[in-house]
Amino acid sequence: MVRRSAVGWLGMACAAMAAHAGPEISGEQRALEERFDAALQRSNLGEWMERLAARPHHVGSAQGRSNALFMAELFESWGYETRVEEFRVLFPTPKRRALTLLAPERFEARLEEPVLDAAASAGKLPGYNAYSPDGDVTGPLVYVNYGIPEDYEELARRGIDVAGRIVIARYGASWRGIKPKVAAEHGALGCILYSDPRDDGYFQGEVYPEGGYRPDVGVQRGSVADMPLYPGDPLTPFEGAVEGAARLQREDAPTLARIPVLPISHADALPLLQALGGPVAPEAWRGGLPLTYRIGPGPAEVRLQLEFDWSLAPAYDVIARLEGHEEPEQWVIRGNHHDAWVNGATDPVSGMVALMEEARAIATLTRDGWRPRRTLVYAAWDAEEPGLLGSTEWAETHAEELRAKAVVYVNSDSNSRGYLSAGGSHALEPLVWDAAREVQDPRLGVDVAARARGALAVFGAGSDRERALAGRTLPIAPLGSGSDYTPFLQHLGIASLNLGFGGEGDYGQYHSAYDTVDHHVRFMDPGHEYGVALARVAGRVVLRISEAELLPFRLEPLAEVIAGYAEEVDDLGKRMRAERELERRLRETGHRAAVVGPGEPGLLAPLPEPVPHLNLAPLQNAVEALIAAAAAFDAAAGGAGDLPRDARDDVNGFLMRLERSLGDEGGLPGRPWFRHHVYAPGFYTGYGVKTLPGVREAIEQRRWEEAESEVLKLSGLLSRLAGEAEQAAARLSDRD
Repeated sequence: MVRRSAVGWLGMACAAMAAHAGPEISGEQRALEERFDAALQRSNLGEWMERLAARPHHVGSAQGRSNALFMAELFESWGYETRVEEFRVLFPTPKRRALTLLAPERFEARLEEPVLDAAASAGKLPGYNAYSPDGDVTGPLVYVNYGIPEDYEELARRGIDVAGRIVIARYGASWRGIKPKVAAEHGALGCILYSDPRDDGYFQGEVYPEGGYRPDVGVQRGSVADMPLYPGDPLTPFEGAVEGAARLQREDAPTLARIPVLPISHADALPLLQALGGPVAPEAWRGGLPLTYRIGPGPAEVRLQLEFDWSLAPAYDVIARLEGHEEPEQWVIRGNHHDAWVNGATDPVSGMVALMEEARAIATLTRDGWRPRRTLVYAAWDAEEPGLLGSTEWAETHAEELRAKAVVYVNSDSNSRGYLSAGGSHALEPLVWDAAREVQDPRLGVDVAARARGALAVFGAGSDRERALAGRTLPIAPLGSGSDYTPFLQHLGIASLNLGFGGEGDYGQYHSAYDTVDHHVRFMDPGHEYGVALARVAGRVVLRISEAELLPFRLEPLAEVIAGYAEEVDDLGKRMRAERELERRLRETGHRAAVVGPGEPGLLAPLPEPVPHLNLAPLQNAVEALIAAAAAFDAAAGGAGDLPRDARDDVNGFLMRLERSLGDEGGLPGRPWFRHHVYAPGFYTGYGVKTLPGVREAIEQRRWEEAESEVLKLSGLLSRLAGEAEQAAARLSDRD
């Protein structure tokens, strides 16, 4: 009832927003895109999905190699210069998995996912977390909710310590690798992860195979490497994992988890949680299982036993090139990964087949003699699931060439029915939505930009909703991590986008054996309509970047969001000061219940040290300079017209270096692999983005000297960018 009502309002909002048109594109470009649209064939997506998701195809599997060769042959047949690049990466697979409840009663966890089609599941990996260490640990059990830092603060207020114990956390609220990381920091011996039905099971709707949500035996696989330090092969940071590469010893690899970690189904979690005693969990911690959620510790006592094969495995990246006729040394790169934890029909094959059809349709344009202005590079990455290994190793191997030639990287991943979501470099924001206005939504009959605007107007909040209602250019999201854009944007400083549709699929099969073709075509994207929509949007973005004489970057959206982020870090310090002052007053007046919670036992943590007033003036001044320079550049770019070749080359060179100017070789404090100082995954959020991360995380972690130095570093980068933008604006205005 609620969803139908919301869709009704959404349709009305979309109709109201559809009149907002973007700037006109040339007739030649429009004709090219119309030919591209006409070449797209929806039937190909279904045919290729049946082939690629027919069997499990994890890293190093025979099916994974077969899929890579199959795609390479297709790209070659379409006219792309194609090669398969192989890397040797650390990919542990389980030899032993056992979880036993020892007390108050004995229970052996099943740790199995019954399959519906034995032939289609042959060779599948069982449920496990890649990069968990081997281990055999026994201890009392403690329920830690989502296992994020705030949950341990709640435990501390209640006087509950996890040191020397085993924690059980539900999936959600953060990337899974953060959960064992934080547990280890608090002294836990081991970590159990489970999928609570409130989040993606029967609480949300019918479970598979009757519905799309996770059944009681479904298990979410996934990596628990500490990717906020660096993604890719844990043994070869900064260097491609090729033959002869220097490799760390496993015990020296900082991204490997420190305590044993195992994912289980909620069927296996139920007896463990039922055996817990101790205080009743706070309301926000209670899931959808039929029990009273308690925290422990004990009387439940568990034993966790894990052993892995720590061999290297081959990863196969398919790289297909269509050389540009005028700017061949400028590359527009488009990628999606092809490996999966099991069959992976939605994640990642739904995005992969859309990319393939996009590439095939673009190749058909060459039959009439057309060639792209810039070189197009289509990539099918392997080993994304364990931690972005295929893309990271390729980017590290070709780092110098990419810094010199890459214009942009356009990523996709899973895809399903719903709204277009876009994240990435904000200088590309107008380009994305201008392209989206040209693509019809398969369900509502309006363009996908109008539908996205309508969704924000109905469901959004804050400035994004205000922006949608005002008819302004829609926002794109800043990127943290979680897919293959990370090495391009945050390590190499290449402008990047992440595009995909979703929001209306019954998405309960994530990283399980039930991510099958049957599930996808019934519950995610029947008819592959949104796969074609993704190909249309991403294909337009690729073609418009490829064919533009002056690269279609705009600086005002970038300056605007950076100004907003600067205000946020200022507000963060003010809020922390206000919160500390409130807590101090509550303690002085004896209002313990307001701090701990009414009627709840526990000990107050020490009062945090005072929050100083940081000097943000250098940052604010740099932001003001950038805003002015961005306005001057965009005005000049909008009226540039025909430019002398040397002026155009100079400005395009500046735009290609744009994201690199927002980072430095030293990287972020404590994690030099991440060089971008505007976008990064959070140290304790994993996938979740931290904007202005050096400054923001220093403040959050109360590292005041570091915060001051990061303010100065960021201010210097922004000031330098403002100066370069001013020079580029002047170059655009120079006709001599």
